[in-house]
Amino acid sequence: VQLQASGGGLVQAGGSLRLSCAASGRTFSRNGMGWFRRAPGKEREFVAAIRWSGSTSSYADSVKGRFTISRDNAKNTVSLQMDSLKPEDTAVYYCAASRRYSDAEVSPSRYDYWGQGTLVTVSS
Repeated sequence: VQLQASGGGLVQAGGSLRLSCAASGRTFSRNGMGWFRRAPGKEREFVAAIRWSGSTSSYADSVKGRFTISRDNAKNTVSLQMDSLKPEDTAVYYCAASRRYSDAEVSPSRYDYWGQGTLVTVSS
């Protein structure tokens, strides 16, 4: 099983980026998926998660109203639309998929597969 994240890059504050994560080797159409990030010198933190059906999503308070998570079960992908980016959003972003849970899980321990990470840099 592999999760391949893409879409990171350098953007000015106030700009937008869209991250995508493509899963292969297994379908996750009945499993929760999410995004986490690790900023320089900080611990990994939860960003957003989405239920298998796409009907429910969860967001960290720091990104609520600016980021939107979505999924396409037919393509086995999950995306993160990031708007109104701030310098404090600078981090390596990781997509994750659960083998055991179907809901929008916020704890990293609920996820079994992780992507390699994609770097997002927001300049002020």
